[in-house]
Order: sequence, then structure tokens, then C-alpha cells
Amino acid sequence: MSVAGLCEICESATVEDRCDRCARLVCADHYDRDSGLCTDCRAEYGDRPPTRRGSEDYPDGVDEYRF
Repeated sequence: MSVAGLCEICESATVEDRCDRCARLVCADHYDRDSGLCTDCRAEYGDRPPTRRGSEDYPDGVDEYRF
């Protein structure tokens, strides 16, 4: 990815990539290439694999809410 600027997490290193979940521009130290997530998003997931972009984990198999 060709981006310029400072990492949005450490604010000191040069940007290397963008998180697939939150879209933050991050340096190589704060990006997990295997998951495509920044270290903050990866910490939220723990050992769970990330869901597809834009989807969330719904309780009890519910996949849609209507109001």
C-alpha cells in the first residue's frame, strides 16, 4: 500500500498499511499481516478469527435487527 504519514497508534513511525476493520493507517509494528488488522483491533478479537468486514457478532444466531 502506498500511503504517507505517521502511524495513528504510536504517532512516530511511518505508515506501512491500513487496518481492514477500523481503517487506521499504521506502521509495521502495529499491523498484523496475517489478519489484516491493527494491533488494537486484533487485541479485541483475541484468538477469535475476524468476521467479514462490516459484520458484527450477533447474539444467539440473530443476524439482523429490524425496528
